[in-house]
Amino acid sequence: MMFTTFLLLSFTGWGLKYAYADPSSAWITIWGGAKTAGIIHRTAGIIMLLDFLYHQFYLLNLWRKKDLRLTVVPMPKDVVDFFQNVAYYVGLSKKKANFGKFSYMQKFDYWAVYWGMFIIGTSGLFLAFPVMASYVFPTWSISWAWDVLFIMHSDEALLAIVFILFFHFYNEHLRSDVFPMNYMWLTGKMPIEELKHKHPAEYEYLYGDKGKK
Repeated sequence: MMFTTFLLLSFTGWGLKYAYADPSSAWITIWGGAKTAGIIHRTAGIIMLLDFLYHQFYLLNLWRKKDLRLTVVPMPKDVVDFFQNVAYYVGLSKKKANFGKFSYMQKFDYWAVYWGMFIIGTSGLFLAFPVMASYVFPTWSISWAWDVLFIMHSDEALLAIVFILFFHFYNEHLRSDVFPMNYMWLTGKMPIEELKHKHPAEYEYLYGDKGKK
């Protein structure tokens, strides 16, 4: 759901931002023109927000059942892991970082969504419902508030697109050991040997002495 809506928002958003400039003017016609692209963009944005809210309720339910592990929360160990990996890749250490369920890169991936949803989601709601949003801003700020919202929305979205294309896609799908893709995003499962190799601390947590036999 997040994957599909992100693509729709990226494709239509880019076209809408430069709807009257080549080559975006040709691109926007593929989506039925600016009006239709705007409807698709707003619909995808609302679905993404609902998906994000669903995830929060999912976490709350895990917490209620006392099944919530704080494995995705940044910890001091992540800083240690970062420098351990740097030492490994420059040849100063023979050991890679001992990752738990999530590496520091994956945690950054996860929390970047929260930052993006706050900036892009909030500004997007204001831009999608300008009449309602106008009641929020004092009259003296109207002349520049919309410019700020537009910059927040479009520039943060551009940053998200660049981050996904060059950081997330490489780390999760384009590295030589997972190319052409990491199938976990489809199955939700990781082979035992891969878990043992990439997330040894999590392997130890799950299997302990049993896993060593």
